Amino acid sequence: MIIYDLICEHSHRFEGWFKSATDFTAQKSEGMLSCPMCSSRNVTKLPTASRINLKRDDSKAPDHVMADVSSTLIEKIQDYVDSHYDDVGKDFPEEARKIYYGETSARNIRGTASVDEVQALNEEGIPALPIPGAPIDKTKLN
Repeated sequence: MIIYDLICEHSHRFEGWFKSATDFTAQKSEGMLSCPMCSSRNVTKLPTASRINLKRDDSKAPDHVMADVSSTLIEKIQDYVDSHYDDVGKDFPEEARKIYYGETSARNIRGTASVDEVQALNEEGIPALPIPGAPIDKTKLN
């Protein structure tokens, strides 16, 4: 079974479960897919997380090994963003708009924004991408 994240033309997000990738393609071409919220038949797949190839049989790797790989990857992403992007904090949506519309000099920025704010930026054509927060060290929890 394959689970795809789907979105309709009205930005409604939902999941679709398919027997195979070709099953999704067949259902889409036959007009069998529709948004459960608005019934739109203009449905597309959203990008999904890539699989990390560790050059070994991951199905036999213990869960903690895969969690360590995920944590390491997230930490690398965070380190890169921290060192290459200016932190504008809660002013992220406003600062992103200023850069996009040429009101201030272009630069890489990071900060905080709600899901709705990120979606509004993307709808305006302003690329904004949420990244995961720092992983929680479960050994340090009370």
